[in-house]
Amino acid sequence: MCDFFSFVTEPEKHGGKRFYFDWNYRSSHLGDDNHDSHSSICKHFRLDEDVCNKYEYNPLTKEFKIDQINSQVDDRLQAEDWVNNVDFKRIVKPLIIKPIIIPFDLPKVETVTEAQIELLKQWASVRDSVRGSVRDSVRDSVRDSIWVSVRDSIWVSVWVSVRGPVWVSVRGPVWVSVRDSVWVYISSFFDIKYQYDFSPCVKLWESGLVPSYDGKTWRLHSGQNADVVYEWNVEVE
Repeated sequence: MCDFFSFVTEPEKHGGKRFYFDWNYRSSHLGDDNHDSHSSICKHFRLDEDVCNKYEYNPLTKEFKIDQINSQVDDRLQAEDWVNNVDFKRIVKPLIIKPIIIPFDLPKVETVTEAQIELLKQWASVRDSVRGSVRDSVRDSVRDSIWVSVRDSIWVSVWVSVRGPVWVSVRGPVWVSVRDSVWVYISSFFDIKYQYDFSPCVKLWESGLVPSYDGKTWRLHSGQNADVVYEWNVEVE
């Protein structure tokens, strides 16, 4: 299957027109996971696939991929310029386009505020069943092709960077809690209603704080070395 977002051109016959599935089509065909198949696009618009140029673009990483140039007219430069300026609300309305933040690349938080401590406590109260809730909610709203593409884009960008420094000192349940933070951060790229309020964890993440939990103590990590800047022993309270 082609990656989100895919589009085709047939420059010899249709000039500079680009063909793709917009949100009106996608939302009315949520049971179909071939929205970004070049073949499906060509079939729907009655294009000759053998003379179409095929492209893919990731709106989060800004990666532009030339899949095939089949036409005698090579319009890759025009296609890339066009897709870099597309309003993706027209393609996937719930998708939020924003920079991917790696918390440990941000300046180290030296002093954790009371507001940030409260965010941690709010996150601790809703952390269970994160993966299933995020995955199912997003897939129900935009289907697999978009979910997988966005998930993989963020996962590749942040997982090694976030897990690595924390993994050096602690493992086990802590690994799982950090992974859950990554899943919740992925949820922030979709404007949809989730079963739980994940915003406390997202706010911590985007301020340079990564929460971890070992079954007894919650910690906030910050800085390039994932230093522990705050600890909260839940068994004491």
